[in-house]
Amino acid sequence: FYQSTESAAAIASIFGWMNLFARGLGGFVGDILNAKFGMRGRLMFQSIMLILQGITIVIFSYVNNLALSIVTLAVVSFFVQGAEGSTFGIVPYINPSVTGSIVGIIGAGGNFGGVLFGLMFRQWDYRHAFNVMGWTALCSSSLSLFISIKGQSRLFFRDDNSKYYGKRRTEDPRVTESIVQPADAPEDRKVEEVVEGDGSS
Repeated sequence: FYQSTESAAAIASIFGWMNLFARGLGGFVGDILNAKFGMRGRLMFQSIMLILQGITIVIFSYVNNLALSIVTLAVVSFFVQGAEGSTFGIVPYINPSVTGSIVGIIGAGGNFGGVLFGLMFRQWDYRHAFNVMGWTALCSSSLSLFISIKGQSRLFFRDDNSKYYGKRRTEDPRVTESIVQPADAPEDRKVEEVVEGDGSS
């Protein structure tokens, strides 16, 4: 759009400013869905955010109006950061003993993608490059189907290893015992978790 360097930098900063709340919001929504649907809720939300991200990037590639492109950029950034928040909400469940290493790998993957798409923008015109980027995001949303975390539910397939952990009181009110039951058991059949104590009120 033939903007000056200062103007272009100010417009591009919108993408970063959206990160202040959109990424956290993505993680927050993932937490809510996890509480209600388990890991299936997180994976569904991640897929939806990736789909919306891909769609808005493809739309952005065809926008020819400066004002509309700025609005579209903000929407794209919202879905991008929200998808990142949903992704990092899944990370701690993969392998709690090496969460730091997993976070590092995921962060490195993001940098690799940045370099890859940066080279792509040098070879192709912007419209074509953004189009490919959008379709890449759309296709990547399907990968959520194949995410399988031990002890957690999958997106559309039941995982027999998915468990619900809690405690229940024994006949002696001062003693509790651990229980393990399917995570997808009906809510009215789940044993509520209680706090260990001496039975005093």
